[in-house]
Amino acid sequence: MTICQTKRSLYSGNLKAEYDYDLTYGDDLPHSIGYTINGEPGDLCPCSKETTYRRVVDHGKTYLLRLVNSVVAADMFFAIAEHNLTIVGVDANYIKPITTSYIMISAGQTMDILLIANQTLGHYYIAARQFWSQGVGVTDFDQVNVTAIIEYRGNYTIPLSPSFPSTLPTYKDITAAIKFSNLFRSLASKDHPVNVPLNITTRMYVTLSISEIACENSTCTTLGGGEILATSANNISWNNPNPIDILLAYYRNISGVYTTDFPDQPLFYYNFTADDLPVAVATTEPGSKVKVLNYNEVVEVVFQGTNLMNGAGNHPMHLHGHSFYVVGSGYGNYNNETDPKTFNLVDPVEVNTFGVPKNGWLAIRFVANNPGVWFWHCHIDRHMTWGMAAVFIVKNGGTAETSIRKPPPYLPACKVPLESRVQNNDGPDGKENQTIFI
Repeated sequence: MTICQTKRSLYSGNLKAEYDYDLTYGDDLPHSIGYTINGEPGDLCPCSKETTYRRVVDHGKTYLLRLVNSVVAADMFFAIAEHNLTIVGVDANYIKPITTSYIMISAGQTMDILLIANQTLGHYYIAARQFWSQGVGVTDFDQVNVTAIIEYRGNYTIPLSPSFPSTLPTYKDITAAIKFSNLFRSLASKDHPVNVPLNITTRMYVTLSISEIACENSTCTTLGGGEILATSANNISWNNPNPIDILLAYYRNISGVYTTDFPDQPLFYYNFTADDLPVAVATTEPGSKVKVLNYNEVVEVVFQGTNLMNGAGNHPMHLHGHSFYVVGSGYGNYNNETDPKTFNLVDPVEVNTFGVPKNGWLAIRFVANNPGVWFWHCHIDRHMTWGMAAVFIVKNGGTAETSIRKPPPYLPACKVPLESRVQNNDGPDGKENQTIFI
């Protein structure tokens, strides 16, 4: 039997109006005030005490739990009181089974989990809470515990309150998050083989940072100080073109929308994970820079977390259009001589979303065999909105089957639902970006 569960966020007020204001004036984006499981915050929250999601189970049966973290504002710890969980799949790929008393699911991740209903007849909480990986001293984040209830079928005295999972880690338990993230391995069996890319043709080293945009260099507005909050990848803060998007510009060969000079390396090097880095290093430039890949290009990307503006944290990176193998991860600054020797090229997990650890690095590999325009970004929505993102353009192969599909006869206009935080897309030299045709 399959149980589908989604976790989402709750916000107060007019969310779109608040987003528009914050994006226009460079303020922090709204924070959630709670989470839901299948649409309900749970009976620890007065608003849903009578409508908490409940699931009746039969003793001795095994249930497939499909878990989707659609919170997108946070990584989440998750547990079921007095029950172990066996994870058998991540992002629609089989893995070697992991039996655990809790999980940490990153924003945007999906997991397939087996739950054996083998405990004493009763009521048990399903519970989740945020994993906060940023400033240790920060306390003003969403600390709501979202719950649902498993109810065993049968004759027994209903408890006054369900059991709460004692194994659910605390909000800032980075040790629990690290331990869990290191468990994943592909099944790598005869029936489910892996094909880890070995002959790399493109290597990229991409820093992920909390940054600032100086408004004197862009037509943005600030509430004070002359800078607005931003995030960046290799010191480029992604600026989504408007009204023409990258896909349309690429397909129709429209100039002036994007450039093809996203850097393969950071613009400059420093001790990325040091404390109290100079604020000047955090200044970034907005841009619509893409990385062009040939069809069947074999790509390795090492994502490097930084501590700019003391903003180090976990960054769940998500790639559209492709899955990738996680061949390595570690802490501190990536060493391109010694760290590749530790790569797992035998049974690395294959996913489309995985976390770059706080003040650490993540190495991924994939084959660019899906022609088109593919967004990649941090799945923490505020980080993506501020600019921790970019685009891969995968060129066509030599056949119709390996070429980008034609648009439908009627392609509706895409209306941007939110205000743009930067009103132009000029480069740091003040010149309009120009497209290099492919």
